[in-house]
Amino acid sequence: MDTEAITSALLSTTRSASALASEDLAFHRSLSNSLASALDRQNARLLALSDRLLGVAAPNPSAVRSRLSDIDAAEGNWRAVVDVVDSLLERADTALDEFTGAVKRLSPGAVEQMQKVGKRQDERTKLDWRKSDIEKPQLLFENVPTNNETGPFLPLLQSKPHAMRPKEESAPGLHPYQSEILDYRWPAELYTTAEPSMYTPFEESTATFVDTEDAMYEMLEELKQAKEIAVDLEHHDLRSYVGIVCLMQISTRNKDWIVDTLKPWRRKLSCLNEVFANPSILKVLHGAYMDVIWLQRDLGLYLVGLFDTHYACRALGYAGASLAFLLKKFANVDAQKQYQTADWRIRPLPQELLDYARSDTHYLLYIFDNMRNELVQRSTFGKMDHEGDKLWDVLQKSSETALQRYEHPVYDFDLGQGTVGWYKLLARTSATLSKEQFSVFRAVHRWRDNVAREQDDSAHYIMSNHHIFSIAKSMPTTKAELLGIASTQNVRLRADELLAVITQAKDDGRDGPELMDVLNKVEPQVARKPLTKEAISHSVAAFVPRSSAATVNGESSLPLRSMTSGFWGSTLSGNSDQKRAYSAAQSVALTVPLPPLTAEIFADPADIVSQRATQPPEEPLSAADGVVDTTTDMAEDDVFVLKQLGKKRKRPTIDGMDGLAAQSDEVAIPEDEATERAREKAERKKARKEMKRAQKGAMFNESDPHSQEDGVVDDEPFDYAAAPSLLNPTPSKEAREARAGRKEINPYAKSLDTPKGLSRTQREKAGRSMTYRS
Repeated sequence: MDTEAITSALLSTTRSASALASEDLAFHRSLSNSLASALDRQNARLLALSDRLLGVAAPNPSAVRSRLSDIDAAEGNWRAVVDVVDSLLERADTALDEFTGAVKRLSPGAVEQMQKVGKRQDERTKLDWRKSDIEKPQLLFENVPTNNETGPFLPLLQSKPHAMRPKEESAPGLHPYQSEILDYRWPAELYTTAEPSMYTPFEESTATFVDTEDAMYEMLEELKQAKEIAVDLEHHDLRSYVGIVCLMQISTRNKDWIVDTLKPWRRKLSCLNEVFANPSILKVLHGAYMDVIWLQRDLGLYLVGLFDTHYACRALGYAGASLAFLLKKFANVDAQKQYQTADWRIRPLPQELLDYARSDTHYLLYIFDNMRNELVQRSTFGKMDHEGDKLWDVLQKSSETALQRYEHPVYDFDLGQGTVGWYKLLARTSATLSKEQFSVFRAVHRWRDNVAREQDDSAHYIMSNHHIFSIAKSMPTTKAELLGIASTQNVRLRADELLAVITQAKDDGRDGPELMDVLNKVEPQVARKPLTKEAISHSVAAFVPRSSAATVNGESSLPLRSMTSGFWGSTLSGNSDQKRAYSAAQSVALTVPLPPLTAEIFADPADIVSQRATQPPEEPLSAADGVVDTTTDMAEDDVFVLKQLGKKRKRPTIDGMDGLAAQSDEVAIPEDEATERAREKAERKKARKEMKRAQKGAMFNESDPHSQEDGVVDDEPFDYAAAPSLLNPTPSKEAREARAGRKEINPYAKSLDTPKGLSRTQREKAGRSMTYRS
């Protein structure tokens, strides 16, 4: 087709779309049924055409994509539609730039040269901090992890320095330093304020990199002379099943060390227990909850005398509790947290990572000094049970953290318990799975765990959690369907194996357990107190409308409320009748009497009407009975009226007196005086009405000479046809003459002009588009 014809068609389509967008189609289609039908047909045609175009333009047509079945689907998947349109515009942009000559098509050699130039950037942007294609260092360890241990974790201790009990007396499965931590006595210096010891300027000091055994022993001898040390770890858990400690930072008052913990002899670092377990040396860490576990698992190190600055933040009520917050507050240092997710297995370590790792402990002892002083100043000592002693609270929580023990991750297929189980994944979501889907979910989850253990990779590296849910819900049967859901590297390599697992699990799920049955085994439902049939019928009648009560064989099938509270436990259990009576006795009496709360109130009104129709009418109370018994009236008919027909509610009189005068502390007004006052009030009211009527009549007489003498104007019908239009008023003669000599201006005349072509003198910049600028 000719280029001019294509351009003309595009312009015509653009103009038509712009014109339609400015019209009120909803109003026009409400006036014409034929127009509405035509619009519906065009909408369906355009939606089908858009859906086909999106399918063709998608980068992977075989992948599962959103369908545009109606307007709601288009609005719900608008983000996906925008992504496809953006990719099309980018491709069109590139083609137009090449066509207009703004960018010349580059040869393969020129492309390679530009890539080399693009790589000549600073070291920070050139380095990929998260790359995961590094050879696994754990394969070179003297003790290669197997990830299949099922028994209790055996400590990696070769010896037990500073022991109160020998290593042989420690029972299997217990913390080897449990007695030492529980019997630890904090030094008296902690409860005294002192001037904080200033850290060495960061630029004027360097860290010692420990990557040999000789350097490790030299560091150990220097650490033994310190009274406080700061410790931190850098961990990697993507390409390792249980995780791996990659770096350990240790700082004293005047020196920093960075220990490479990826060496094959890494377990020899357990000799540092001579410092880490020494009760006379205080260990300061921040957020040591996981550091304690990692030290035990990889290096066999245990902490006696731990001070966690994270708990100090909580005790002091700081606005933040992170290490970055403390660095900014006390040292005015901005932590470069973009390196926190770096791959710490990189060797050699870049200078940026070394500086970041050293900064975590370089300032920590100075921060500890300030926080200790503040804790002492804001604590109250001498009370029972250390009440008000903030420092004591921090030390106790730090000891509890140090008492944690590492255990091997054992997989529980049946109930999904443990750190690597499936139970928490299901408990956090509201997914409803059938028997087959639940069976597939558990089978795929176990398959992922087995592959992760075999390859020594994290489970999320093998397959993400949402992929497991998607596979469980769709239960794919072909390789194309499976890869359309999860197309990760491990799934592609093991697609046939995973399909066999899904097929077998689907067959086993037909006779397998229900999802809720298994979940109830983990968290059993609260035991319910058995009720009698009378109590069941009374509770259903009192709290459930009759029209919505489901019955089976004449008995209610609705679930009963638990007799115990899920929040308060058994606090509210006991004799419910006594509690209801007590609650009624303690309630405040209402000024207006309310009807009794019976089952009739919650019943269907039609049933009440039919029931009352069959009952004989009741005799009304006579006025001679004196005071009306409202309680009897309420019992017979629960419908009461506070104010009827805008009249005041009158009380019955007693002995010719007003009911209000029956109170002992009020004085009755004589009947003659009361009658005289009422008559005078009525006359004044009548005079005011006559005065208003006279004023109204005078106003009408002034505005309309044809009004009647009494001020009442005859109502004449308004002629809508002869009335001037408010929306399109007829211009006056002067306005028409002035408009005749003036030239009309169309402000939208140039709105449909096409944009001009791209100038050939412009040059495309790297990462920028010449046609569509962002």
